[in-house]
Amino acid sequence: MESLYGPLTLGLVAGLGCGLGLGWHLRARLSQTSRSLIETMGNGTGEASVMGDRGAFKMILVVRNDLKMGKGKVAAQCSHAAVSAYKQVQRRRPEILQQWEYCGQPKVVLKAPDEDSLMGLLNHAKEEGLTVSLIQDAGRTQIAPGSRTVLGIGPGPTDLLDKVTGHLKLY
Repeated sequence: MESLYGPLTLGLVAGLGCGLGLGWHLRARLSQTSRSLIETMGNGTGEASVMGDRGAFKMILVVRNDLKMGKGKVAAQCSHAAVSAYKQVQRRRPEILQQWEYCGQPKVVLKAPDEDSLMGLLNHAKEEGLTVSLIQDAGRTQIAPGSRTVLGIGPGPTDLLDKVTGHLKLY
């Protein structure tokens, strides 16, 4: 007669126990992250939404339109801005990065008419407490060295980013 507690049954019970334990641990960690994000992004009223008013996080890349960069150049400059912004948020605000990644890492590319507009956006984003990444070109190909090409803003709550860049058009 076979034992009720054979190797298959014991393996199944052990696997189920490990899965439940891991789920409990992850739930506890994620709820701590959510509380931390509420405190970080809160407006002092205690009624902050973890996902912002619109329920999402995103990153904005603003390209200077007056430089007339080629498509490849724009792609490279946007990539520099995205990587730079990611590294900053990873170091300074990992809870924001986690929420942005959970949302699918959305990125929106917009255009600014000139350098003055780009710098105005930079200052406004800083005032709102958003992460910014201003990219300056090395000048090896299409444009002059030191030209400010792309401004990365975020990742951050969609409602806050829209407050800063909502008036701009898609690139």
